[in-house]
Amino acid sequence: MGDKEYSKYQQGVIDRYYKNLDAIMLQKLQELVTELYLAKDGPKEDKLWERAEKALLKLKIPRQIKDHIMQKRRVEILARNVEDWLKNSKRR
Repeated sequence: MGDKEYSKYQQGVIDRYYKNLDAIMLQKLQELVTELYLAKDGPKEDKLWERAEKALLKLKIPRQIKDHIMQKRRVEILARNVEDWLKNSKRR
């Protein structure tokens, strides 16, 4: 496969996506917090935590914080952090 050439419109869409990636990932984490509150123990909860970890990596959350959240696997801890990150992102 060779390099793809994108139209000006497609380039704009791609550019806006990457400019807003942090906001998109924070929104996904908010949704995951809700789903984790409702999930019961089991495979579904495990999959949700895997998705949360991927979002944390994309957000470039410091390793110590990510590791703490993932080791504890308590939705309250994740929710508090997401709330703080949202507040900080709105200040920028």
